[in-house]
Amino acid sequence: MRSARILIAVLLLIGAWSAAKAEIIVGVSVSGTGPGASLGVPVRNTIEILPRTIAGERIRFVVLDDASDPAAGNKILRQLVAESRSDVIFGSSSVPVASAQGVAANELKTPFIALCPIALDPSKASWVFAVPQSAQMMVEGAVEHMAAGGAHSVGYIGFSDAWGDLTLRALTQAAGTAGIKIVASERFARTDTSVNAQVLKVMAANPDTVLVGDAGTPGALPHITLVERGYKGRIYHGHGVVNKDFIRVGGKSIEGAIAPSGAVVVADQLPASNPLRSVGIEFLKKYEGAYGAGSRNAFAGYAYDAYLILSAAVPQALKKAKPGTPEFRQALRDAIESVRDVVGTHAVYSMSATDHNGIDKRARVLVQVDKGDWRLAK
Repeated sequence: MRSARILIAVLLLIGAWSAAKAEIIVGVSVSGTGPGASLGVPVRNTIEILPRTIAGERIRFVVLDDASDPAAGNKILRQLVAESRSDVIFGSSSVPVASAQGVAANELKTPFIALCPIALDPSKASWVFAVPQSAQMMVEGAVEHMAAGGAHSVGYIGFSDAWGDLTLRALTQAAGTAGIKIVASERFARTDTSVNAQVLKVMAANPDTVLVGDAGTPGALPHITLVERGYKGRIYHGHGVVNKDFIRVGGKSIEGAIAPSGAVVVADQLPASNPLRSVGIEFLKKYEGAYGAGSRNAFAGYAYDAYLILSAAVPQALKKAKPGTPEFRQALRDAIESVRDVVGTHAVYSMSATDHNGIDKRARVLVQVDKGDWRLAK
């Protein structure tokens, strides 16, 4: 009898151990502190309200703060793979951090879904995917709006990092196609407290419009300075500023700011025919229900869309391997690359071997700060 009880106890322990090993572990790197905090905190908030099962399997999220620092982000990613044994990583919402993490994830053969618009080349980084719209897609939308308003010249002031480079490259291509001349190009650091010199040089070129290559609350500084110096033209921003913190920091100075964005921040303003409306509204009810009316933002939506893509991929991966194994990570990578028509808050995602972003122009709208809130631009 005693031996039978011992056997039952052992079997129960083995069963519990096996069940624990079967859970899918999602590592999440957030810029919860530092210059990218206004982008990272909404990601962390979204993770808190996500379901804890996919296809009947338990999901465990391991969330770590990369402090908006690429070196820390690289270390965190390796920790999430080696120590937490993550099956997939949701990468940082800060471009310099996520770019470094993508390189490491590819090396470690772990699926990586970036929550910011990093540069993607599937032929060199087959394990790396991205949810957000590319800089090229979004800047093209801003330039089209400039041209429709009669602009012939644009001044640029952007971050002195990888995101600033991506935005300037996109502007150069889009402006050339539209016949708009770039008359000034200045850079600033995310941690700068003054951009007076850069703004004066941009204004000296007398551009019809200005594009700020930015993300998060640091992007408010050039806009505020331009207004203080008397600039009267339209000021455009990158899609990384579309949150309430940007408006809070900029105050009345940024009234009228225009930015390309995903549809989620204005989901309830979209026509009923838009395929993103219902998913966006459903997500906003959950998010604002948890964090308060007006807390909506684009980066919260990116985290939710990453979860939806993962939800579409997991059932296929489970047919080939069990979580916690290299075989499952490979199967999950392959399944993410094969997802089709996943309707999210920002886009309808259809990945492929040559496209690890998988979106089209339905993922882009133009929004404008109007009376202290983001609204569809006219």
